[in-house]
Amino acid sequence: MAVTRRGFLHMANAGTGLSALPARRAEKQTNILLILADQHRGMDLRCAGNSQIQTPNLDRLAWEGVFFDNAIANSPLCTPSRGILLTGKYPIANGCVSNDLPLPTGQSTLATVLTGRGYRSGYIGKWHLDGIPRSKFTPPGPRRHGFDAYWAAYNCHHEYFKPKFYLDAPELIETSGYEPDVQTDLAINFLKQNAARPFFLMVSYGPPHDPYDQVPDAYKSLYDPEKLTLRPNAPNANRSQISGYYAHITALDANLGRLIQILEELGIRENTLIVYTSDHGDMLGSHDRKNKQQPWEESIQVPLIFSQPGRLPAGIKPDALFGTADLAPTLLSLAGAPVPGEMEGQDLSGSLLGGASPARESVPILDIIPADQAKQWNGRTWRGVRTRRYTYARFVDEGWVLYDNWADPYQQDNLINRPVHRQLREVMENELQYWLKRLHDPFLPEPDMLAHLGLSEAWREREAHFQAGGKW
Repeated sequence: MAVTRRGFLHMANAGTGLSALPARRAEKQTNILLILADQHRGMDLRCAGNSQIQTPNLDRLAWEGVFFDNAIANSPLCTPSRGILLTGKYPIANGCVSNDLPLPTGQSTLATVLTGRGYRSGYIGKWHLDGIPRSKFTPPGPRRHGFDAYWAAYNCHHEYFKPKFYLDAPELIETSGYEPDVQTDLAINFLKQNAARPFFLMVSYGPPHDPYDQVPDAYKSLYDPEKLTLRPNAPNANRSQISGYYAHITALDANLGRLIQILEELGIRENTLIVYTSDHGDMLGSHDRKNKQQPWEESIQVPLIFSQPGRLPAGIKPDALFGTADLAPTLLSLAGAPVPGEMEGQDLSGSLLGGASPARESVPILDIIPADQAKQWNGRTWRGVRTRRYTYARFVDEGWVLYDNWADPYQQDNLINRPVHRQLREVMENELQYWLKRLHDPFLPEPDMLAHLGLSEAWREREAHFQAGGKW
């Protein structure tokens, strides 16, 4: 017997709350400081249960604000995830389906909406939304997608002791030091100059994305590789890589502390919503895999913390599933701005303001066109869904993974081919079919999908660029 979505709600998400309450409008315009780390997985915070890592400022944000431990990167790859975050739309709708394909202009983003509401919108750090080459200059105008007030960005690189960025002219600015420190200095200057007016500032750090060893010694010394406890699903992990990864996170945490301090000194902390998140996670040896583009928790789960003292409740942890696509509509609602009808994500501001979590069955997870590191493990296109309890993903022609995350938190027992779990697999497949239909996703093999989306030539140019020696 087929299982309906109502049956799915009962079986897979027992105990969900009521629909989210509408967000109240802020009495004063709310400033937004959105901090995006690259490849920071959600379990690597002390407040998330990792007692080995030092994240005092992130922990403080969580204790004083709202911490989602069911925050999921809908597409765990840099460019698609960043496109989702800014547009509130999934990759097929926003046109940004894989790394180094540019985000098409002419669509609403967080920045275009807030700029239209009088915000000073600034961007600092890694962009990775302007195609190839990764060194290209993004000029003022539509390719900045609404970040019109300030720009100190570089399309994409990961040389953390060679900071570089462009302003409004095509002359590259290169400096010295640890790049997140330099970017935080730029952010502090922006905050000082714009304290008297509403602003939206996005600070996009490169770490903790590898290389894991390019981090100041003061942070490296905090983590002895030989004393680290490895995750049960990563017995063969590279301890030096993990220690460097943790060191990067602690370095970012220190820079977050600097940003909080300047907001307090400027007297605008209570009128500023701070959000910390990441584009995706990092396998770091779990299941003997590296990097991202995979459906395991280490790849799809990201940190997500909201903090605005005096407005948001303190120390709450909603059980809502929060996908990357939900961030834009939620932030716009919290800012009292209209949410464009084209955005596909859900406004979850009610969960942040103390309301019940929405009765939401799942969020989609997907990798439409595997890129770069995925080729090292013969990655194929896949689609899936993540509920509060289960993770399910499959390839076009066969199943891949099915986990009960409550009974098996390290996802070491794959249920995909167990006859006893056939009905559960049917339930999860029905939920996937719901999302495929909603997202107008025909779920085709990569060449056919590129042709369907009209991106075959753009992808050939991208591949030729990297095959000719372009850095990725």
